[in-house]
Amino acid sequence: MMRCAECKGRGMCGLPRCPIVSRFHAQAAFLIKPSSSYQGSSPSVFIGSFGYPDVRGGPLLINDSDNPPDWVRQNLGMEDIVGIRARTLRGSSALPSVAGGLQEIALSATPLDVDVSFERPVSFSLSFDGTIAPVGMTGAVRKMDVIGNARVERVVDRVTSDTDLGATEACVSLKSSEIDVYQISKLMTAGLLGRKRKFVPTRWAITAVDDTLSISLKKEIARYSSIEEILFFSWEIYGNRIACILVPGDWKYEMIEIWGKHTLWGGEEDVIVQDREGMTKQGYSPISGAYYSARLAVCEYLAAKRRCAQVIVVRSISNEYWAPLGTWVIREATRKAMTQPPLAFPTLDAAVGQAVAVIGSGAWVAHSTLIPELRTQRTLFQF
Repeated sequence: MMRCAECKGRGMCGLPRCPIVSRFHAQAAFLIKPSSSYQGSSPSVFIGSFGYPDVRGGPLLINDSDNPPDWVRQNLGMEDIVGIRARTLRGSSALPSVAGGLQEIALSATPLDVDVSFERPVSFSLSFDGTIAPVGMTGAVRKMDVIGNARVERVVDRVTSDTDLGATEACVSLKSSEIDVYQISKLMTAGLLGRKRKFVPTRWAITAVDDTLSISLKKEIARYSSIEEILFFSWEIYGNRIACILVPGDWKYEMIEIWGKHTLWGGEEDVIVQDREGMTKQGYSPISGAYYSARLAVCEYLAAKRRCAQVIVVRSISNEYWAPLGTWVIREATRKAMTQPPLAFPTLDAAVGQAVAVIGSGAWVAHSTLIPELRTQRTLFQF
């Protein structure tokens, strides 16, 4: 089952359909209301990755928010979110015929109204891969008209109009102007950032933005002085427990992900996946998008505090997490953890003990390569 924990529905097993994904088709299919047209709100866009670079995409159609922080603020439960996403309709078309409309939707700070007709009645086709939020229905777009004008924030207009600005610089500029990661990802997927502009599959854009922003923040953090004591943060949402230990020192980051037995991507035994980095990262993480989402949240905290630290993030997933909602869950859970008053500990082992208590198991400790390193690490003050 290690394969499932790394794959998260992306088809690595070679089966025609993920058996875990198939469960949700049966559970949510009754929500389908077949229709050949849609008139209403489009809060976002979706670009698929199948057949890249010859991909298809379209608007996301739902008279509801497509902004995860809104769901958290409203205290929506998993059932509520799955219900919203099962009702969400994803239009699918060859990109040249809808490109302009999709970019208008992506640019707008508020959802735009659209009038969409489909080639045939929409069908239930729940899609997710552990990175994106699930989408319940899909329909081949015959025609799409955007009604009204996009309300574009000044900084977004400036950055997206500058075709001499690289994608990395564009993302950093937007972030520094308090445009959140969700809007930046939407702009990237709609091909509105960078010098050589093209549509980017949505799940790739989400991780790319998390990675790009946290790399920039790492460079900023490296210039700051270290925190002075060992700090511990934690939070839990939707069956995801986050424990974060900050240790004085230059930037290092390790994440350990634990899928308990009989959980969504688990099996008969716990599955534990680990990855780490220093100032540079080699290769794509086996933890996939969650690694970069948690890293961004920690970097945001350290940059705001103007401090540097060595970081251990532990994510434990229980069977309460019965449907994959996307990496936004990890990002928002870690962000929320970092807003809580931290606990200070005199030793690393005391902080690890607190993490074990919060996670409910110590099996993950043996998988860490950073903890043994920190235990033998000596500071200048010890010489």
